[in-house]
Amino acid sequence: MSAAAADAYLPAARQALAAFGVVPAELRFVRLSENVTFLAVDARDGAKLVLRLHRPWYHHIEELRSEHLWTRALVQAGVATPEPLVTLSGDAFAQVEIAATGEQRWAGLARWVEGELLAEVVARETDAAANLARFRGLGALIAAMHNQATGWMPPAGFRRHALDAEGLMGETPFWGPFWDHPIFSAEERRLLLATRDALRGVLLRYGQAPARFSLIHADLHPRNVLVDGSKLAVIDFDDSGHGWHLYDLAVALIDYQLHPEAAALREAVLEGYRSLRPLAEADAALLPMFQLIRDMAQIGWYLQRPELPTSRDLPQLKEHVLRRAALFTPPL
Repeated sequence: MSAAAADAYLPAARQALAAFGVVPAELRFVRLSENVTFLAVDARDGAKLVLRLHRPWYHHIEELRSEHLWTRALVQAGVATPEPLVTLSGDAFAQVEIAATGEQRWAGLARWVEGELLAEVVARETDAAANLARFRGLGALIAAMHNQATGWMPPAGFRRHALDAEGLMGETPFWGPFWDHPIFSAEERRLLLATRDALRGVLLRYGQAPARFSLIHADLHPRNVLVDGSKLAVIDFDDSGHGWHLYDLAVALIDYQLHPEAAALREAVLEGYRSLRPLAEADAALLPMFQLIRDMAQIGWYLQRPELPTSRDLPQLKEHVLRRAALFTPPL
């Protein structure tokens, strides 16, 4: 993103901080992805804060407030994640105007969490044992989130989307109809539709028992996990909703399916997870299926975002999905 484009959001960022009672000693653009993110330093106490200007079409304000209700509950349960703050009037979000684009966006503020992206740490690490230890920690972190979610009663009015059989593999999935992406031929599209229907059937049979289905992060890839020494933290709950626990585990491992240590990393995550929460082998055996589901959903996400540059990974992802779809046999 150019400096000029980043500057377009600065007035709205300052307006949002004022609503939260923050006079920034520093305000720095971090990135534009789904949302616009800034790092702010509070002049009063030097506290680092993360400000997000949410994309206007993705979530209603009730869903955004619900996201903060859950992340605040996770913090109270001891899960490391950004703690949301409230405005001077006690609201979870402030609405701001972006004059340069004519948009209105909801702005949320939370405490900054220190750390480096797990993906970057893993990429440069030469000690395989150190990476396995981090993935065991990641598994334990995911289990702690699932323990909190299954034991927590959301308040009245809580609203988040569902990544259930319809939300993942229905006719109008949450992340878009992946089979309609122009990268696929007519024959490939027919294969994907048949696989989609088979996967939906498996998910319906698998069911939504609370032990396997609750609130989940739903985007726990290693670029949404921070490493600070031996500590791990989770960020970016923008896609969080109601879904299967195995989906979280599948996404955590999704970028490492072809990694030389893929099997060891998988076992490390499962070992860490099982240190805090039971997971039967029959459930763990479904992880490859949930990874296929995630890869399909990822293509739907690309379809929904035509304004973004075409991903260099898309051709490889396409071939991987088609190969897995052709071999898929319903396990249930």
